Formats: sequence, structure tokens, C-alpha cells
Amino acid sequence: MSASADSSDCSAKGSRSVSRLAAVQAIYQSDLTGTAPTLVIDEFIGHRLGREVEEVAYKSADQAFFADVVKGSFERREEIDQAISDVLPAKWPLPRLENLVRAILRAGAYELMARPDVPTPVVINEYVDVAHAFYSGSEPGFVNGVLDALAHRLRPSASA
Repeated sequence: MSASADSSDCSAKGSRSVSRLAAVQAIYQSDLTGTAPTLVIDEFIGHRLGREVEEVAYKSADQAFFADVVKGSFERREEIDQAISDVLPAKWPLPRLENLVRAILRAGAYELMARPDVPTPVVINEYVDVAHAFYSGSEPGFVNGVLDALAHRLRPSASA
């Protein structure tokens, strides 16, 4: 599965939706290539967000929010991966997940941990929408279930 999706999938919802889609793509790219997250952030801000690249028009994004999600997902990777692993079914350990699904979960987990300004349902719905931008199978439902379980652990008062 390629980590490219038309950012217009999220454009109707606004610049933060575009930021989330781009953040997942940046996390995926950094994981796949081993490129430092700061370099990937700079590439996206300087050459992709709000521009046309290879006949794909990238919508405007909240660049600070985008950078925070990408950078935070890497800075807190160990904590995030442990939190995700704690709620995954035993038959689906984190290393078994597809790279793109891991990137979606890491970005969503970061927001649940570090962005109390974003309501829990918004975080879950937005990353399920990102999953729908890439997948038409069971993956969006899987993302929904994992992020919901994470929300119950990380934000118990907001999940009740």
C-alpha cells in the first residue's frame, strides 16, 4: 500500500484534517526511508503542503499542528508504541501491523496523549477518516477500535 492519498479527501473539514493526513504520510515516509523527522517535516512544509506535486494538489495545512504531530510522534515513540501494544489483540503485535496502519495509530495516539485541546471523538474520527483515505477494507474499523481502546485508557473521563 502506498502512502499517498489525495489531500482533497480531507479538505472539506479544514486545515487540521489535511495536517493529519500529511502527518501520517510524513511518519510513514520517515519510517520507511529512515529519514530524520525534522527533514521530512521541512520537505512537506517547503515542497508539498499547499502545492502541486506530481499532479497531486496538496491543500493548505496547519503547518504548526502538522509539525507537532510528526515531531511528537517520534519524540514519544517508545511511550506511544507501548500504549498501542497494550491495547492490541495478542494475535496482532505492533511489529505485525502494516507500516501505514502503524503510522496512523502513532499519530492518533500522540494526539490522545499530548493534545488535550483536541476532543477525543475528533481525534478518533479524524484518524478513521485518514484510514479511509488509504483503505477500503477492515483497516479503518481496526484503527477505530484501537484508538477507542487507547482513549479509554488515556482519557478515561472523556471516554465515559
